[in-house]
Amino acid sequence: MISNNGAPDTHKQKNPLKFIIEGKEYETFDQYKTGAELKQLAGILLDTELFLSISKPYKDELIENEKSVNLARPETEYFFVKKKLHFTINNVAYTWYKQYIRGIQIRELGKIPEEDEIYLDLPGGWKDDLITKDEVIDLARPGVERFVSRHHVNDIVIIVNGSPKKFDKPKITYEEVVIFAFGNYDPSRGYKVKYTDGPYQNPKGMLSQGAEVFVKNNMNFNVASTHQS
Repeated sequence: MISNNGAPDTHKQKNPLKFIIEGKEYETFDQYKTGAELKQLAGILLDTELFLSISKPYKDELIENEKSVNLARPETEYFFVKKKLHFTINNVAYTWYKQYIRGIQIRELGKIPEEDEIYLDLPGGWKDDLITKDEVIDLARPGVERFVSRHHVNDIVIIVNGSPKKFDKPKITYEEVVIFAFGNYDPSRGYKVKYTDGPYQNPKGMLSQGAEVFVKNNMNFNVASTHQS
């Protein structure tokens, strides 16, 4: 069923040829399609293994990207992917052919506006996880991952020494936290800045002079003056 020598691009059929990829029927006037062309047609990543279904007792055939398949055979050719993962974006189901997906790919698939934030919906009353564009999510974990988008709120509220403070940037510096705590920052003094309930990039820890951390709503900071430079 595979032409190892390739096939002439000019060979066209008078009647459309039908074939199936992942349960969806397609038509073409080309007698031959490469593995790469089949994947692109079905929206399958090029580095995903695509197979041609073969009747038993023979094994299904792996279709490499550069191989050509003759679609003019009497039976309808059926192509499928053995490994696929499922998730939802705003309650719409999607299929992915790799174990990992990045935040920017979720945004592109779900057509989520840049001004909206993406979260991994966590069950059981846990805080939802903010997904950044460069974050990598493992889709092979148990269960179906549910992603939701929410309109970005310019101001979030952080808690500094027990007092709520409005903040409108994705990161906060050591100096900014100190100013929230004491009204000003004196570089000749020392400060101890501890935080909890942060986002996945920095859930908890110590913030040192000159450093900054990502923030999220209701993130908690505790600041103390050490009276030393």
